[in-house]
Amino acid sequence: MAESDWDTVTVLRKKGPTAAQAKSKQAVAAAQRRGEQLETTKKWSAGQNKQHLVTKNTAKLDRETEELHHERVPLEVGKVIQQGRQEKGLTQKDLATKINEKPQIIADYECGRAIPNNQVMGKIERAIGLKLRGKDIGQPLEAKPKTK
Repeated sequence: MAESDWDTVTVLRKKGPTAAQAKSKQAVAAAQRRGEQLETTKKWSAGQNKQHLVTKNTAKLDRETEELHHERVPLEVGKVIQQGRQEKGLTQKDLATKINEKPQIIADYECGRAIPNNQVMGKIERAIGLKLRGKDIGQPLEAKPKTK
C-alpha cells in the first residue's frame, strides 16, 4: 500500500475552451488580465443579411404594373379534349397511356391548369382526332397524305 499516494491527482482529459468560449468577452478580458497577446479584427458587414438590402432596382420593380404569368390552356380546348375523349370511349388514364403521358397531365389540360406544350397537344390531337390549336379548334383532324 506504500505505492498509493492520496495527494496525487491524475487528470486524463482536460479540454481547452471551445472556439465560442475563447471568443467571449469574459475570455478576452481574462486573457488581457494575464497579459497575453490578443488579436482582434472586426469583420466588414458581419452579421448582416445581404439578401435583404435595398437596391436601386427595388423602387423600379415596385412601380412595375405588368403582371407576369404563364398562359394556360383555354377552357374551350379543355372541353374539346374531354368531349373527344368521351366520344372515343376513353378515360383520362386510357388517353394518357395512349399518348405516353401521366393521367394528371390530361386532367390539367381538361380543366385549364396546364401550360400548353405543342408536343403534348399534338399527341392529344392525333389520339382524339380533333384539332386543338389554331382557329379551327374542335374540327376533325384531317390526315395529311404523305408526299414523296
